[in-house]
Amino acid sequence: MPTIAHSHALANQRHGPAHPGPRSRKQFLHDCLRVLTSAAMAFVAAPLLAWRPRIASDLSLGTAQPDRTGREPQIDPAFVPSYLRLHRAGELQRRGERLHAMMASCQLCPRQCGAARLAGERGFCGASARLEVAAHHPHFGEERPLVGRGGSGTIFMTHCNLRCVFCINADISQGGAGARRSLDELATMMLTLQDRGCHNINIVTPTHYAAHVVLALDRAAARGLRVPLVYNTSGWERLEVLALLDGVVDIYLPDLKYADAQMAATYSSGAGSYPEVTRAGLLEMHRQVGVARPAPDGLMYRGLMIRHLVMPNGVSGTRESLTWIAEHLPRNTYVNLMSQYRPVFKAFDYPAIARRLTRREYDEAVACAREVGLTQLDIQG
Repeated sequence: MPTIAHSHALANQRHGPAHPGPRSRKQFLHDCLRVLTSAAMAFVAAPLLAWRPRIASDLSLGTAQPDRTGREPQIDPAFVPSYLRLHRAGELQRRGERLHAMMASCQLCPRQCGAARLAGERGFCGASARLEVAAHHPHFGEERPLVGRGGSGTIFMTHCNLRCVFCINADISQGGAGARRSLDELATMMLTLQDRGCHNINIVTPTHYAAHVVLALDRAAARGLRVPLVYNTSGWERLEVLALLDGVVDIYLPDLKYADAQMAATYSSGAGSYPEVTRAGLLEMHRQVGVARPAPDGLMYRGLMIRHLVMPNGVSGTRESLTWIAEHLPRNTYVNLMSQYRPVFKAFDYPAIARRLTRREYDEAVACAREVGLTQLDIQG
């Protein structure tokens, strides 16, 4: 991890004679400029020199880092993220440790593959117990209430438990693109994104690293993190894991990819339980955080935001999925009807999804959403 070197030194001040002549007047003005420059350097250096190291407990995945100071979070100053209460009570670390223990014979995702991840074995998802992160940066392509003016602070996790044949980020989810990171490095990513003006921390594909996310969040909270946490998931989550995230997550951002078990099994590596498991998960997410409603400042701070990718030839079961939402969740549940499907990765090996979505198919999806009574729709042009 980078460290801060305290190497600032003020220049010695030189003063000219009391009655400067023509040549010494120039030197006098030069010396005045040096004094002003030195004062400015001291002003800028003061916050850096005020930093002090903070000692934090570790789980053999990193080292303690200094407290961070930076710009004020670009959110409503009255907002308090739900994870702060758990952090102050010591519960956030306990939850993280319970999730961490589930990797001994991995039970984190619905595959329950039983990989000995704590012993170095990689699970079906491709991950061991060592955290791997592909990228972190402000993202301006997410839903508008998440993006605001400063962007959504996305952190892309390497690997994925669903392994879809049409994944647009297959180099990350299945190709292993990324680098090993410690818990403290992950916490620092969160704080850096907050300092850069992001309105939230958006963990993309978090399921197989749920333990790492919660433990790093605990450390980041100790160092000043206070923007909402977005859990950006495929939707295929175990209820036992979601229970441990109750009070941790501010905004759930799950997919609802399929309505049919056979479609899920065909296009997502045998995940035939996807429709049943994901629907149960959405009900639990809603129980925890409720309906997502933008605040007066236009930002989202809490709630469930469902994404449904409309796919060609009815593969995603749009009508059935939207009808299920309307019948089992409030009609004003936030639903993003996504139109951007395009065949990538292995999609060309499957004729039903080997083409782009048509305008007519997407318009039919929008009409269906309105027909079943959904009122908070994110519709793409």
